[in-house]
This record gives sequence, structure tokens and C-alpha cells, in this order.
Amino acid sequence: VRIRKTEVGGFGNNTYIVACRQTGASIIVDAAADADSVIAAASDTEPMSVVITHGHADHVGAALRVAGELSLPIRLHVADWELCPIAIDEPLEPGELRIGEATVQLVHTPGHTPGSMGIVTAGAAITGDTLFPGGPGATRFPYSDFDQIMDSIEREYFVLPDETIVMPGHGLDTTIGKERPALPEWRERRW
Repeated sequence: VRIRKTEVGGFGNNTYIVACRQTGASIIVDAAADADSVIAAASDTEPMSVVITHGHADHVGAALRVAGELSLPIRLHVADWELCPIAIDEPLEPGELRIGEATVQLVHTPGHTPGSMGIVTAGAAITGDTLFPGGPGATRFPYSDFDQIMDSIEREYFVLPDETIVMPGHGLDTTIGKERPALPEWRERRW
């Protein structure tokens, strides 16, 4: 696959277009804001769906318009449907997802939200708000859980090769190799 990253909105959200190199089929990940920019970023691909990493409002601000204009379903893990401010069309489940001739792995990473999901490809992981440079995502919400997010990071992301690029829901990329050694420090500080 090839991954295109576009920063949108006032919270510096990252929207990703994950596309099959052979067919051009794609998914739009976290249509957070600025529908025109999101649609433009996907314009040389054939989008199949809008995939939401978790149900927070700052990750779905343009999803309805993008999905409507491109006639796409919106997909989110069912555990986040109630906290998501928009209607969801289809559940997002852990496992393989075919995008044209390519396959990516969808992983369930609860902790930031109960239904947080990530997308793992050969060489990259789109982590939503679960893993950032310097630590895990926020767990200050009533439905969040620090120990759970740390277990999710360790189970789904820190098993990946060191050179794997971490592509978070906001801000800059990092690598698994750069972040993995800090795991004990994160667990000790509890954020």
C-alpha cells in the first residue's frame, strides 16, 4: 500500500489515505475536518470506505460529508458507536482488510476509547490516539483505561519491527524502535 497523510482542522488531526499501489482502491482514515482537503487527498484513488480509528468528535468532523459526496460507508468499531457524535454505517472488526490487491491488518487497541482501532501495514502503523511520540493517548475519560491502553500498545504495536513508522492521529510520526524502550517509564508515570 501507499499512505498519504494530510493534516486537517484546528486540533492538527491527521487524515490518511491508504491505497493499493496496483488498483488504486483506498480507504480514508479519520476524515476529521476540511472535507474538501480530504476528498482532494483521495482524488487519485478509488475509496471504498471511511474508516474511523475511534469515536471522538475531532476524528469525524468531515466524515458525513466525505462519505456522502463519495457514496461511501462509514466504519467504526461497535464499542465506540454510542460515544460517536455521528451515525455509523458498518462495524469495523479486527482482522484482515483487503484494499484492492493489498491487505492490511486491523487491530483493536482499547484504552483511549473502548473501540479504538489501528491499521497495520508492512512498515507502518496508523495508531489513532493510542500511541504517539513520547507516550500513550489520553486516558482521562470515564470510559478510558490507562492499563488497558498500555496493554494494547504492548500487544499490538511493540511486537512490530523497530523500523515500523508510527502514524498517530495528531502530530508527527515516530518509529516503534524509538518508542518501545520508554514503555517502563510510561507505565511508571501513568500517562
